[in-house]
Amino acid sequence: MKYSVGQLTRVVFGLFVFSIGIVMTINANLGVAPWDVFHQGLSNTLGITLGQASILVGIVIIFIDIILGQLIGWATLLNMTLIGIFIDILMLNHIIPESTTITSGAVMLLLGVLIEGYGCFIYISAGMGAGPRDGLMVVLTKRTGKSVRIIKTSIDVIVVLVGMILGGRFGIGTIVMAAFGGQIFQLAFKSVKFDIKEVKHRFIQDDIKLIRQKG
Repeated sequence: MKYSVGQLTRVVFGLFVFSIGIVMTINANLGVAPWDVFHQGLSNTLGITLGQASILVGIVIIFIDIILGQLIGWATLLNMTLIGIFIDILMLNHIIPESTTITSGAVMLLLGVLIEGYGCFIYISAGMGAGPRDGLMVVLTKRTGKSVRIIKTSIDVIVVLVGMILGGRFGIGTIVMAAFGGQIFQLAFKSVKFDIKEVKHRFIQDDIKLIRQKG
């Protein structure tokens, strides 16, 4: 039941890298990713930071995941909290510069998504679970019997529409990330020969069963 320091370090470092990618896509100023449109809208409406909005949404989604029967890993909880914290640290301290031209914005956007892909590889390969939003997509796919493409597209459309109503920034970058984000992630995975299907995750529910069996 023990987790190694290496696993936890890998998860935290991967989430930090992932957060750098997110902030790069935001600072590209071409429109943010679908979920971040929602996070921005929520941030504007509630008067909280973008990171706090991300954490709040993550908490709600984790509860939905659990209710629907999706397994939760420790990395799921770390994803929920640390990404929001890292985003605020990076943005509030202006560590990553903002783009002022379309050309630099396009470069930042594509590099940001690619960096997100590498961050995703680093933390998921630790085998401690995936993010709450990915879990929601997986469990809805299982529950409805629909394809991942239909479920992901439906989720993206809903969060973008709600986010826009709340004041989130929709732009060409949003469309690019929604349409090609998966392919860019796959490019990052292929470059490090990472097959996400081969990762064997250990979930919190597994640890609970072990504790009960030992008790």
